[in-house]
Amino acid sequence: MKTNVETVNAQASSKTGVMGSLETVLRRFKDVAFILALVPIAGLYWFCLSAALWPGVYIFSTINELGHALSPFLRVTCFAFGAGFSILSFMIVLLIVVPLVNWPIKFFVKPFRGGWYSLEAVPWYYHNALTYLVRYTILNLITPSPLTIFFYRAMGMKIGKNVLLNTGNISDPCLIEIADYATVGGSVYLMAHYGMKGYLVVDRLKIHKAANVGLHSYVMAAEIGEYATILPNSTVLPKTNIPAHARFGRTDSIIEIKESAAQHVEKA
Repeated sequence: MKTNVETVNAQASSKTGVMGSLETVLRRFKDVAFILALVPIAGLYWFCLSAALWPGVYIFSTINELGHALSPFLRVTCFAFGAGFSILSFMIVLLIVVPLVNWPIKFFVKPFRGGWYSLEAVPWYYHNALTYLVRYTILNLITPSPLTIFFYRAMGMKIGKNVLLNTGNISDPCLIEIADYATVGGSVYLMAHYGMKGYLVVDRLKIHKAANVGLHSYVMAAEIGEYATILPNSTVLPKTNIPAHARFGRTDSIIEIKESAAQHVEKA
């Protein structure tokens, strides 16, 4: 009798009809299917990058046409300022185009537990691929700022008012909710998926009102209660439910300064 870890990615799908046949083909020829799945992503990347580059290319084309009548100094100056404008316009347009392309995809991303080669994993895979296009190119240059919050909201993340989001290391944004007045510290990783015993599990992640996630923590498909504190460098495993007002994480690195030592420091 095979165990679940051996059968979860079996060739035959448990689905029926056309969807079952399609998923069976997907699993039986998984290497070829994975390569073919990259083709639409390459097309989406090509479209998003081209659209983001268009304003800058237009400016350079215009400068090139007008530059022949300018002195070398003015021509170089115009090109330099045109290059700066191109970089900024690329960043802004990319933040707008990627969510527009992602808009129809996010409605198909749902929590599920199944094999890595499942039909449910396809929209999840594309959703994250588009997210990473921005995350690994420009997002660190604008974090923290309202532009980061604008981007993730546009990607489907529910973000309340007065949220401090000091990280761009986020996966599965359409399955994440951050309530009002919550704080997410620098270099925090938020993700609503994980792999376990051969399964891909896509779930939800929720951070309640005024919760505080300390810097460089990892939070995976969990729920953090109101006013709870995740200490820095902590890992919140999937399915963990942190109660309201609780403190979670390692405490052995916190040094309490005694009163005598503090007075000595003040005198020095």
